[in-house]
Amino acid sequence: MLKKLFTPVTILIILGALIGTSLVLYAWRLPPFTSSVEMTDNAYVRGYVTTLSPQVSGYVVEVPVQDYQSVDKGELLARIDDRIYRQKLAQAEAALATQKAALDNSHQQEVAAQARIASSEAAVDSAAADLQQAESQSERQNSLTRSGVVATSAQEQAQAALDRARAGMAQAKAAVEVSRQDLQTIIVNRGSLEAAVANAEAQVELAKIDLSNTEIRAPRDGKLGEVGARVGQYVAAGTQLMAVVPDDVWIIANFKETQLAGMEVGQPVEITVDALNRSVLKGKVERFSPATGSEFSVIRADNASGNFVKIAQRMGVRIALDQTQGAASLLTPGMSVVVRIDKSADPS
Repeated sequence: MLKKLFTPVTILIILGALIGTSLVLYAWRLPPFTSSVEMTDNAYVRGYVTTLSPQVSGYVVEVPVQDYQSVDKGELLARIDDRIYRQKLAQAEAALATQKAALDNSHQQEVAAQARIASSEAAVDSAAADLQQAESQSERQNSLTRSGVVATSAQEQAQAALDRARAGMAQAKAAVEVSRQDLQTIIVNRGSLEAAVANAEAQVELAKIDLSNTEIRAPRDGKLGEVGARVGQYVAAGTQLMAVVPDDVWIIANFKETQLAGMEVGQPVEITVDALNRSVLKGKVERFSPATGSEFSVIRADNASGNFVKIAQRMGVRIALDQTQGAASLLTPGMSVVVRIDKSADPS
């Protein structure tokens, strides 16, 4: 009976079922194949890829770099025709000179107004002397007229001279007040002239900035991507010309939320790089994303509507590379890697 039950075919079927079950358990890390090492192939090399665009419009007149070239910080990458911007700078400087001349003229007007005030005050002193003389003459003529020594006409002439002296005094005082008001007007208008000079200076600085922006320079050391700028091409502000990729790289590994329990910052990491003949590099957990990838998507899922199927979300884990490894310098942003984190290891 046993011989009929355990035939070679039956044994092969049983072995196949055991092997298949074991493979499933191993793939899903279920007992007895549980492990403290978590692995994901949803991991990529990342870096600071800076896309360069002009801030001014114009025709490209020079592109001294080529695709994938190494560049230093401040190195010229492209130049835009700057003739218009040089003329705008000259125009702004001329406007500044005009406003400064107007301000200097205001200072000169102030000096002249102060001189007029001094002249008007001297005229007041002269009018006061004339008034004093006219008053004395009028008093003498009045005394002589009362005693009958002189005719009444002489007294009338003296009184008329006194009236003219009083009017001259009033006129001189009014002239002093007019001169003072002219000075105050000049001082008040000075504020608008100073503001105009400040505005003209700002226009000059803006023109200088636009002129300097005709030269596109590398913001930091690194390598260029594909150079899209061409000599003779018309570019506008925001046109993508090229990208600079610095040497700083790191790994972003997207683990399922079911794998995160026990992971800590500082735990050692093994990184297998596909592009380097599956070489293994070392690193450590640097920090965790504040939310799952679905929370940062443009169109977020609305799980409150319709049927619901639970899907394990993924959380980004940033991994810092050990830069002492020679192969680390060969990594470039975008490469795919396989990451393994031993959750049982102590964070360093």
